[in-house]
Amino acid sequence: MDILGTGSNILLIILGFGLLIALHELGHFIAARWAGIRADGFAIGMGPVVASYRGGIGFRFGACDEVVKARLGRYPIELTDEELTKEGLGETQYSLRLLPIGGYVKMLGQEDGNPGATSENARSYSKVPIGKRMVVVSAGVVMNILTAIVMFVVAFMVGVRFESPVVGQVQPGSPATTAVPLIDGVPPGIESGDRITRIDDSVVLTFSDIMIASAMSIPGKPLQIEVEREGRDAPILFEVEPVDDEVANLRMIGIAPAASTRLVDDDALDAPLKAVVGDATAPRLPGREILTAGPSTVSTWEDFDAVMIAASGQPVDVVFGPRMDGGTTETVTMRATPIYEKIDYSQARPEGTGDWEIGLLGLTPLVEITGVVDGSRNTEILFPGDIVLQIVDVAGPRMSEFRDALSKRPSQSIPMLVDRNGTDTQVDARTDASGRLGVAINYAFDDPRIARPFNRSGLEDPTTTVVAKLQLMPRTRIDSVEGVPVTDWPSFRAALRVATKSALDNGTDATIDLSWTLPVIGSDPEQAKITLTAKDVEQLHALGWTAPLPGSWFDSLQTTLTAHGNPLVAVSMGFRQTWKMVVLTYLTIDRLIGGSVSVKQLHGPVGIVHIGSRVADRGFMYLVFFLAMISVNLAVLNFLPLPIVDGGLFLFLLYEKVFKRPPSIAFQNAATLVGLALIGTLFVVTFYNDVMRLAG
Repeated sequence: MDILGTGSNILLIILGFGLLIALHELGHFIAARWAGIRADGFAIGMGPVVASYRGGIGFRFGACDEVVKARLGRYPIELTDEELTKEGLGETQYSLRLLPIGGYVKMLGQEDGNPGATSENARSYSKVPIGKRMVVVSAGVVMNILTAIVMFVVAFMVGVRFESPVVGQVQPGSPATTAVPLIDGVPPGIESGDRITRIDDSVVLTFSDIMIASAMSIPGKPLQIEVEREGRDAPILFEVEPVDDEVANLRMIGIAPAASTRLVDDDALDAPLKAVVGDATAPRLPGREILTAGPSTVSTWEDFDAVMIAASGQPVDVVFGPRMDGGTTETVTMRATPIYEKIDYSQARPEGTGDWEIGLLGLTPLVEITGVVDGSRNTEILFPGDIVLQIVDVAGPRMSEFRDALSKRPSQSIPMLVDRNGTDTQVDARTDASGRLGVAINYAFDDPRIARPFNRSGLEDPTTTVVAKLQLMPRTRIDSVEGVPVTDWPSFRAALRVATKSALDNGTDATIDLSWTLPVIGSDPEQAKITLTAKDVEQLHALGWTAPLPGSWFDSLQTTLTAHGNPLVAVSMGFRQTWKMVVLTYLTIDRLIGGSVSVKQLHGPVGIVHIGSRVADRGFMYLVFFLAMISVNLAVLNFLPLPIVDGGLFLFLLYEKVFKRPPSIAFQNAATLVGLALIGTLFVVTFYNDVMRLAG
C-alpha cells in the first residue's frame, strides 16, 4: 500500500510539474495570438503525438499535420495564410503528447536554440514590433506568476497547516543561547516557548520562515529577531548571527520547533525508544499522543517536560492515547533524564576544538553511535551502541574532538576503535565529501568511562578543574564516589549529589573520595580525595532534569495559514506569498553567488519529485501549495538574463531596441551554446545532489 501510495504521489508531482510548464507555454501562445504571430502548434507534453485537433481536420488520434501532408503534399507550416483559409484549415495544431512533461508553442520564425530560424512572413515572430515580442517572451513568466497566485489563493481558502514559529529545544552553545537583547532588563538568549514574530523587516508566520531567514542571512550581519515571551506585555528584540551547521550545511541559529504530545510514527524511533521504555513497549508507542503525565493533563511536549522535571527523577506514570487507527491507551512508567554540567572552554586552547561539552567536574562521557542512517556508506561497519574508544590517533575523544577528526578528513578512511558489546573492535569507517559518517551520535551516558578530561575550563576566565591534579587517562572508568558504586553517568551524578548534600546545606566546601580504574590491563582501582568549592557544590545541585523522551521525537506544534473563507483575504495572502517567494528565490541566487548558500542545497527534477511526493502525503492542498512555490521558481529562473531562457531572449530584444538591430546570428548562436552548457551543468549538479540525498 505504501508503494502504491508513493507511486501515485510521484505521478501527481510529475503531472503537476508538467502542468506548470504547459501553462508557461500557454502564456507564450496566448500572447503570440494577441501579437498577431502565427502559431503553428501548441502541445501539452513532449514526444510523439497521442491526439490532436486542427480546424478543418477536427479531432483525431495521431497528428492532424500528417493528414494535411497526405492531402496537400505539404505540412501546414509550409502553407501561406491564404492557402490555409482556402483549404479551410486552422493555423494551429493543438496536440497531446505521450510524455506528460511540459509542453511547447511553435511560432513561425522562432525556434529555441536556433536563432537563425527566421521567416520573411509578415506574421512571423521576427517581423512583429519589438514591444509585442517582449510581451510574448515575458508572457510565460507572467502566466507562472498568475498560476502561483491562484494556487496560493485556493490553498489559503481551504487552509494549510505548518510548523508553528514557537521555539522548542535550544541547542546548547548555539547562537540562540547567546542572542543579545536590545532592551534592558532581559537576560541573553532565546528561550524555549518564545514565539518568533518578526525577523528584520519580515513577519514570521511559520517555523520555516525562521529557517529560511537564517539560511539566507549574510555572514557578519546579525539578524534582529522579535519574540513574544509568556509573562511579558511587550515583545523582546534580540540580535543574533546564524552560523554554519555541519549537518544541515546551512546557516542556523540552533533552535528546533516546539513539539506537540504526539510521538512521530517513524521506524527510526525504534532503537532510542527501546533504550527508554524497553523492547516490548517501544513498538507500541509511535503515533500515540501523551494524554497525562502523573496527575497532570498535557497538551504540549513542554507541559510533559515540566511534569518530568518537577518529579526530580522519581517515577511518573505516562498515559498514551490510542493510535489513530484505533486500540487502547498505554501506560508507561518513566523517570526524568538528568542534566549535566556544561563545560566551557576556549577555542584558542590547543586541546580544544569547540566551546563546550557535557559532563561533571571537568569529566565528559565517551561518544556513542546511536543510529546509522539508511543508505549510509558505513552500514555494516558501524552499529548502534558502538562506543568510540579511539579515532585516528586520538584516544578517548571528546564529542568535539570526534567531530573535528571527521571534518578534517572528508572522503577518507577513518580508523576507529570501538567497544562493541564489550569487545574492542577495530573498524575503518569512511567519511563523505562533507566529512560526515552518516550516523547519529550522542554521549555514552550508560558507560562510566571518561573521554579525555579537561584540565581547565571557562571561556572568559579559565579555571583549573577539580580533577586536574588526578591526571586521569582517557577511557578511565569511574568506580565509586564515597564508596557508592558508579555504573553510569546518572549514578555518578546522583552519588556526587548525595556526597555533597551536607556541604550544600552549610554553604561550605566538600571533600569527597573518588575511586577509578585506569584503562590498562591488570590495573587495580585507585582512590584519591578531591575538593569541591562551595560554588562547585551549588552548581552541582542546581543541575536539573528533562523529559526522557526528547521534543525532537514528537510531531511539531502546528499553525494554520487560512483566510477563514474570505476570498478577499485569500487573494491578499496569495499575492503576499507569491511576492515573498519571488524575493526568496532571487535571494537564494544571490546567496549562491556570494557563497553563503551551498550548491549542495539545490534540487533538480528528481529532488523536486521526491520532496513533492512526501508533501503529497500530507494532503492535496499541500500539493497545491508546493506546486505554487515551484511555479514561482520556474518564473524567476526563466527570467534570469541567461541565454536560452526567456530572460536571455528578452535581453536580446532589449539590445535590438536600443541599437536598432538584433545581435549577430553568430553571437546569438554562441550565447545559445553557453546557455545550453550552463543549463546542462546545472542539471548534472542538481541530479547528482538529488541522487546523493536519496542514497544517504
